[in-house]
Amino acid sequence: MANKNKKGLNTNSNSYTLIYSIVLVVLVAFILAFVFQALKPMQDSNVALDKKKQILNSLNIRDLSDADADAMYKKVVVADKVYSKDGKEIAKGTAGGENDGFKLGNSDFKAGKLALFVCNVNGKTKYVIPVYGMGLWGPISGYVSLNADKPTVYGAYFNHESETAGLGAEIKDSRDWQNKFQNKRVLTKDGKSIALSVTKNASDTSCQVDAVTGATLTSDGVNNMLHECLGEYLKILVYHESDN
Repeated sequence: MANKNKKGLNTNSNSYTLIYSIVLVVLVAFILAFVFQALKPMQDSNVALDKKKQILNSLNIRDLSDADADAMYKKVVVADKVYSKDGKEIAKGTAGGENDGFKLGNSDFKAGKLALFVCNVNGKTKYVIPVYGMGLWGPISGYVSLNADKPTVYGAYFNHESETAGLGAEIKDSRDWQNKFQNKRVLTKDGKSIALSVTKNASDTSCQVDAVTGATLTSDGVNNMLHECLGEYLKILVYHESDN
């Protein structure tokens, strides 16, 4: 005779609810972790490709397909060097480099590691410098390419995480505004500070770019970003200028 006192699992009990919840959370966490790890190589590849396109944009090489951008990066980037703030070379980088200066970001910049991309565009050497700053609503960044024969801008590209469309977002969306940086002088005449600036009603067209209309704070952020970041490269810029 069956034991009438034998009880089944009480699905209405607090302990059952707690155990069920824990198992469900662990299972979901495992699935998410698995999916993240499976997709990470693709995500890393997409991030790297976007970075390559931004560097090429600063060299006035734009509107390429993914495959063409990857191939062009390998073609024009001679080395992704790394320098210290005192101008000493830390890493020589490699052609089409992705392991030295390419891997550095804002935190590395703050730690004193400066990436410098040495490039060859139509047989002429160009230097690309990454810049980091803050806009009105969030971080802004970009790349500025310089002519090797003298400290002038060859091209520029700026990016943002969240700026107002049609206003602050113009630093990324307006190619015409980015093109205004071309041929601007980077250093003051004594070579001791940064002359390149973004300002309202620019009066010195040799080194100043008009601010984005209606986006004063974002424009100020770009100006501060240029002075602070390029300022860390002064010794490197003066060194390379004296070599040419």
